[in-house]
Amino acid sequence: MLRRVLENRDAQTRQLQDAVTNVEKHFGELCQIFAAYVRKTARLRDKADLLVNEINMYASTETPHLKQGLKNFADEFAKLQDYRQAEVERLEAKVVEPLKAYGTIVKMKRDDLKATLTARNREAKQLTQLERTRQRNPSDRHVISQAETELQRATMDATRTTRHLEETIDNFEKQKIKDIKTIFSEFITIEMLFHGKALEVYTAAYQNIQKIDEEEDLEVFRNSLYPPDYSSRLDIVRANSKSPLQRSLSAKCVSGTGQVSTCRLRKDQQADDDDEEDEDLDGTEEEN
Repeated sequence: MLRRVLENRDAQTRQLQDAVTNVEKHFGELCQIFAAYVRKTARLRDKADLLVNEINMYASTETPHLKQGLKNFADEFAKLQDYRQAEVERLEAKVVEPLKAYGTIVKMKRDDLKATLTARNREAKQLTQLERTRQRNPSDRHVISQAETELQRATMDATRTTRHLEETIDNFEKQKIKDIKTIFSEFITIEMLFHGKALEVYTAAYQNIQKIDEEEDLEVFRNSLYPPDYSSRLDIVRANSKSPLQRSLSAKCVSGTGQVSTCRLRKDQQADDDDEEDEDLDGTEEEN
């Protein structure tokens, strides 16, 4: 009967040991992965800071509207990195550290398991010794009574440690479930808070970029290429680049009206001369 009780206790102890081992394994993995997640988030923050610096440096070389838009964008993006820094700190405190604490908790539970196993092994050893005593010296009541007394003490100790272990593991399981709920709730809350702020900041950053006046900046760029007196200087250059024939034609075009009058006068004079020559020829023919 007692042997069967011991076997049942051993099965219970193995189950409790498996529960502790399972938590030790998976909580350790979760802790490492969450810690890596936090480190990567911190590295993303650092890269974003570099991006902010580069945007500001580039903006200082650009036209006014583009410069202002980029600087406003960089300011919003820098603000986002402040929120990301808060995210990193909260994740470290609310997620990673509680998971890391389970390393110590699991160690304490293993110590409780070890004490229980030691007590049960002592009980099993005393039971085996009593059985051997009964087989070897069935008539020696003193030795048998002493062995029974030792077994009773070992059984009481094993029962006490087992009860303590059961209570401890029960509290351990209860706390584990509560902590899991708390840790993951904190993780979700922290991420929601960050992404909510990120949406606000990105909205403002988007609006700043959209406010950049392309036409105004293009006009500023063009004015920087062509000085104010560029048009008059261009006309002078064009005038000086004309050929002599083009200049002659231009001059004739300017005095076009006078030339037409002169040509007409010359034609009239020539017509009068022709008429006079015709009259002289007629007179000569009549005399003959």
